[in-house]
Amino acid sequence: MHKLIVAASTVLLLTGCATLNNRSKKNMERGRETLDSIYTHYSVEGTCLLREIHPFAEEYKATYLASEEQANRPNPYAYLWPFSGTFSAVNALLEATNDKNYQQLLDTKVLPGLEEYLDTKRTPSAYASYIHTAPPSDRFYDDNIWLGIDFSDTYTMTGEQKYLDKAKLIWQFIESGIDEQLGGGIYWCEQKKESKNTCSNAPGSVLALKLFEATKDSNYFHQGKALYHWTKTHLQDPSDNLYYDNVGLNGRIGKAKFAYNSGQMLQSAVLLYKLTKEKSYLTEAQNIAKSGYNQFFQEFTPAEGSSFMLLKRGNIWFTAVMLRGYIELYKVDKNKSYLDSFQESLDYAWTHMREETGLFNQDWSGESKESFKSVLTQAAMVEMYARMAAARK
Repeated sequence: MHKLIVAASTVLLLTGCATLNNRSKKNMERGRETLDSIYTHYSVEGTCLLREIHPFAEEYKATYLASEEQANRPNPYAYLWPFSGTFSAVNALLEATNDKNYQQLLDTKVLPGLEEYLDTKRTPSAYASYIHTAPPSDRFYDDNIWLGIDFSDTYTMTGEQKYLDKAKLIWQFIESGIDEQLGGGIYWCEQKKESKNTCSNAPGSVLALKLFEATKDSNYFHQGKALYHWTKTHLQDPSDNLYYDNVGLNGRIGKAKFAYNSGQMLQSAVLLYKLTKEKSYLTEAQNIAKSGYNQFFQEFTPAEGSSFMLLKRGNIWFTAVMLRGYIELYKVDKNKSYLDSFQESLDYAWTHMREETGLFNQDWSGESKESFKSVLTQAAMVEMYARMAAARK
């Protein structure tokens, strides 16, 4: 099946990039090539599912699950979170090209694979962390929120009700993860309601605001605004405006700072500014952007050129989600300096972080490599190249 995908995406390159400038064309080509590499190296013959790592290893153990028992099971397919990265990636390509062939790819490859994770046995229905034909797996609120955002974006681009219906179904599940513990907020995991995390509440706000834009139902707006302010109150570090990871029900703060958490609060702040025209939200977004740049970039001097600000090594998908926030801000304040730095990192990555297989490592400097390449990393690179192509048309 992956040969068909490769051929299709080659056609897309020719039809979708005609109106793009040279920089956007290059980003588009790189996104397309990386998507081809995903389907070449991670496809599972006879299915719409993907492997999680390349080369595939039976002994692989996911480190991001809530259940040790689940992590210890041999799983031939990617978990929901890594698989969902391809939804975001193809969505970003669709946005960049306006080519309906990418929608066809969603409808015939990505979304049929995604449905393998849909759990309708428990109520409300939601996407589980592993396929529904396996033993029951945990259901994460953040995993579902990322999907809801993607479905909302697909609806915005296509106007087709089926995508909005999925986003609204997901929101019903998200609402089931909100209670009055800690004064509100969304839990991380349905089966282990021990903490409320920025990674569920910040994108929860973004999803609610996108649903408001799609439906004009004011309930979504009020929920999105409430989640933004709950997260700001409970999880922002006032010293730099960035965001901690989580707060336990015992009130203890998990103080790790990840790129996607602050990036989603950045995006939510911009969306609230666009909807309310209250300057405080724009100021907040710009403050987060400045601190995020200082936190997640570093000065780097390559062997063959001048110094520039390079993204620090970390989870590449976290970086891709952070980029969404910076692009949202750029649409409003037109300050291109942050996107210029993302572009420099992406340009350097293409020649230093990428291997002959077409797959990327996680070290932006190219100095270290991983034996196993995650499909989520590759999907995140597709997303970033495509989003930059769209942002700078």
